[in-house]
Amino acid sequence: MPKNAQNLHQPTFSHLHLGPDAESLAPARASPESTDVDVIIKPMTDAVPTFDAVSQGLIHITIPVGMLQCNCSIIGDPVSREALVIDPGDEVTRILELLGRHKLTVKAIVSTHAHIDHVGGLSKLRQYTGAPILMHRDDLPLYQGMEVQAAFLGVATPEITDVDQLLKEGDALSWGSFEASVIHTPGHTPGSVCLYVPKDSGAVAIAVPRLFAGDTLFAGSIGRTDLWGGSMDQITDSLRGKLMQLPDDTIVYPGHGRLTSIGQERNTNPFLIHT
Repeated sequence: MPKNAQNLHQPTFSHLHLGPDAESLAPARASPESTDVDVIIKPMTDAVPTFDAVSQGLIHITIPVGMLQCNCSIIGDPVSREALVIDPGDEVTRILELLGRHKLTVKAIVSTHAHIDHVGGLSKLRQYTGAPILMHRDDLPLYQGMEVQAAFLGVATPEITDVDQLLKEGDALSWGSFEASVIHTPGHTPGSVCLYVPKDSGAVAIAVPRLFAGDTLFAGSIGRTDLWGGSMDQITDSLRGKLMQLPDDTIVYPGHGRLTSIGQERNTNPFLIHT
């Protein structure tokens, strides 16, 4: 959740909601009859032009799912049809429909962090696809405490499942001809991670780098640190020591809201230019 949604002070699971700013932070959803990939992605294009799946050789779909409108991303190789699914927080049927429409096979399901709005669909998607779930070790206690998160939100507890692979800094995730590197970015949660897809991604080259930032970095904001395990010092170190070292033209796909770029946030984000 973005820092500008923070309106309480004591760290507690009850802060997992977005509060009164939720509607303004959530991107518009595509209408049910909208089936074109560009239409689905369009709500995410306020700040920076989105990735063109056809001309730049990567299938990329980002859709907001669930009550807190977590951005779930599907990134696929158009040749092998292998794909990663990042943060399937809810609406697994909708995600499966998109995978089927593009004839994609899920190579792995990646969790950027274990807040309920990002992991609610992990178990169902794993059951339907057989793909392994990847998560950082430091967020396992948060994932295993799902009933506590659900109780404070007043929602049903989603089914949890086994985590098949524990991510760590520097891991390389491969699907088809593409490759992404894992960046451990603690602060929003202890085990928060980002996925970085450089220009020379695996065996292919793409026009601009991509960063799937989870809830660490947002357009004009940063991840909240008043949640369980959050740390302002850690998220500042993660942002300045890691994410701000990436190229300015890196397109950032946050866990909520519209996309941005590293250069844009370096120059205008109040949490980065005033610290």
